[in-house]
Amino acid sequence: MAQEFVNRRNIQWFPGHMMKTLRLIEKDVKNVDAVLQLLDARIPYSSLNPEIQRLVKHKPRLYVLNKADLADPAVTTRWTNWFKQQGAGCVSISSKTKGAAAAVRTQIEKELAELIARREEKGTQGAAIRVMVLGIPNVGKSTFINCWAGAAKAKAADRPGVTRGKQWISVPGYELLDMPGVLWKKFDSLEIATNLAFIGSIKDNILDIEELAMGLLAQVKEMYPQRLLERYKLKEEDLQLDPWELLEAIGRRRGMLISGGEVNTERAAIMVVDEFRASKWGRISLEQPPAKSEEETNETRAL
Repeated sequence: MAQEFVNRRNIQWFPGHMMKTLRLIEKDVKNVDAVLQLLDARIPYSSLNPEIQRLVKHKPRLYVLNKADLADPAVTTRWTNWFKQQGAGCVSISSKTKGAAAAVRTQIEKELAELIARREEKGTQGAAIRVMVLGIPNVGKSTFINCWAGAAKAKAADRPGVTRGKQWISVPGYELLDMPGVLWKKFDSLEIATNLAFIGSIKDNILDIEELAMGLLAQVKEMYPQRLLERYKLKEEDLQLDPWELLEAIGRRRGMLISGGEVNTERAAIMVVDEFRASKWGRISLEQPPAKSEEETNETRAL
């Protein structure tokens, strides 16, 4: 398994501003009509923050599987169906594509149909719907909000930890409360932690990049071996190598050699992780929907 190659001690990242964010969520959730929780379509379960689940459980929620353009479309369809089977609203999008915000608005209005009906009865249907936007670091919240707003109103970057404070953003018919990305104090499992590290939700500078690349190669060669063969022009027998030897083989194929003909494995590891994150291996999902119900799988993540 991928997590066998990653040091558990290296995957703990919960800086002080995340604790502050959890307190802000608990305080401000009472002031919104609904919660929009972005998940990474490649790892929907691992990006489902149990701390967020606990704090917003009494509010109408919509789960948005973002970065669907990077994930296996067949697996994403199974995930959206799985969430709906649990009674949760769910839509998959790529926040960088036209029409993403419209799809989410449609689902929000569906989730809030009762609230909208009550406002119509009271004659206050013109009031803006207040939505809290939440998610783990680097899940694409700011890009999504900018897509919705049609302007760069939220800071966006391809790394975790850019948004550090809450901000209200006005769009027609809505008030969006953008909250910083937040993880949880202790990960449920090393598998979840490694999945978060693979997609860049944990700062790379606290990780061993070679361990991370080996774990990623171990997981993907089991799930999508053909992608590795095609991308790095490997032979079938190369897939029988252990992850360290496979990393060396990839580095050698790319000419990443140092004195003495040895492979620069650090450089190869950086390339492997970067190319996965940029979807240069193709559309890959690292998780399948659980066989059991959400409550049976993990009570802290009850939908």
